[in-house]
Amino acid sequence: MKGNRTQEAPRLAGIIWPFIAVVVFQVLLGSLSLYALSAVRAYVAGESLWSKAQKDAIYYLNLYADDRDERTYQRYRQVMTVPQGDHELRELLDQASPDLQGARQAVLQGGNHPDDVDRIIWFYRNFRQVSYMQTAIDYWNIGDDYLIKLDMLASDMHAGFAAGQVSAAQLDDWKARIVAINEGVTPAAKAFSDALGEGSRMLLRVLLVTNLLTALFLITFAWRRSSKLLAQRQAFANALREEKERAQITLEAIGDAVITADVEGNIGYMNPAAEQLTHWQSGQALGLPLGALFSLLDEQQEGEGSTLVEQVLSGSLEGGAEHARLIQRLDGSTVSVNLVGSPIINNDQVAGIVLVLHDMTQERQYIANLSWQATHDALTGLANRREFEYRLEQALNSLVRQAGRHSLMFLDLDQFKLVNDTSGHAAGDELLRHICAVLQSGLREGDTLARLGGD
Repeated sequence: MKGNRTQEAPRLAGIIWPFIAVVVFQVLLGSLSLYALSAVRAYVAGESLWSKAQKDAIYYLNLYADDRDERTYQRYRQVMTVPQGDHELRELLDQASPDLQGARQAVLQGGNHPDDVDRIIWFYRNFRQVSYMQTAIDYWNIGDDYLIKLDMLASDMHAGFAAGQVSAAQLDDWKARIVAINEGVTPAAKAFSDALGEGSRMLLRVLLVTNLLTALFLITFAWRRSSKLLAQRQAFANALREEKERAQITLEAIGDAVITADVEGNIGYMNPAAEQLTHWQSGQALGLPLGALFSLLDEQQEGEGSTLVEQVLSGSLEGGAEHARLIQRLDGSTVSVNLVGSPIINNDQVAGIVLVLHDMTQERQYIANLSWQATHDALTGLANRREFEYRLEQALNSLVRQAGRHSLMFLDLDQFKLVNDTSGHAAGDELLRHICAVLQSGLREGDTLARLGGD
């Protein structure tokens, strides 16, 4: 499983980074779009200021021709600063090395809001080559040419009035030139406004389509990424389920009893071997304390005073060592087991314990059988020569410690070979067993009847 990527739990960073990237990209695109639209709005506002200034300039110059008042001329000069600032802005930004500081002063001179200064400069530098913007700028230059002519005419008028030598014919000529300039600049101003409006609408459509396409792409990307994550999650869940099923089958197949419990000692799982050992069904035992299944009868000294769960958590029942225990089941029956327990660790926290109980009944019976076979005669069931000599030695040694008397009788069967030869060895064996039973029935509890060999 370790080498299979689909079966590894996905890390949090691997899950969320694509969605973070999608959000960041969409935020950047939205911010750029809003900044561009704000710059367009600032340009439209600047165009309004420029149009109003050129109309006011013509109005004040006409008025100056009639009243010849210096204050009227100064009002004309004041409103002309707006188109002059816009014209200076374009000249500074069209240089090989743009003068940004001077351009900022020119934008402010054009009557624009200080917050729009950077937007106007950014938009002009990045979008002036776009066809709609280039058309608007061309009409803007045409309008500025007319205003330059108007300003030259205003200077002539101001000089003439100051000299006091202005004839009626000269005055009529100036007014006619003002009308001609107005008739020329008005269509240019309208065309400039229309071109700028069309450019702003086109930019709006481009940004809208760009945002929609980007959103569609990001949705598709997020959908595919989510599908991949769901597929990985499903693969991980399937692998986890298969692993759990394999573990379940393994636990059900092994002969040792396996019991899991939480830190409070409440049972969470029992395999079939545990059911057979404890005489409890798994479904009935779930949630019950371990004491409901069995109790320990021969706890070792270090385990006295502590529960089985505490012994497991303390490490006194770890594997690698023999932990023989005698357990008593609820029905009162007892069974000898080898008990091993370990804590269940989850995220560096103890989540419960697992107990493995190996039934030692067969092993102990086997050991008892081996011991009996080593000390008894297989045919008659009596003590064999080795056991007889051991008991005789024990009896003699007991006389050293305490005075007493013992009796020894040696029996031999006459003509036993004749039985084997005439009736067969099976009959001879049966005769030996019968004679031993008769002799055994006449002995006391502490007496020993042994077969030394043969008859």
